[in-house]
Amino acid sequence: MSKQLEPNSKYAQFDADGDGIVTDEEMSRAERMLQIENEDKKEDAQRNMAWFALLGMLLYPFAVVGAGMVSLETAATILGDMAPTYFVSVAAIVAAFYAKEGYTKGK
Repeated sequence: MSKQLEPNSKYAQFDADGDGIVTDEEMSRAERMLQIENEDKKEDAQRNMAWFALLGMLLYPFAVVGAGMVSLETAATILGDMAPTYFVSVAAIVAAFYAKEGYTKGK
């Protein structure tokens, strides 16, 4: 005995063949599609994070120079002192991203 969907059911989107019955196969297919979409969104977020980190790494020296140009010598000194830690941290983020990408593509 199979269960029919109610009219305007929120589960109707999983009824791939339109017969009014959501089978286990249709449910697992929909679940797999949702999983793929979530993985894609996660990968997009990680990619954006890596690009943002790279952009910050490229703009950091301009912040140091800019602070010096507008007579904020203390700020320029502090930014300069933070640079080694900042660059190593950002490089670690970017390296982790590319290592993960290389590992998953090698599978």
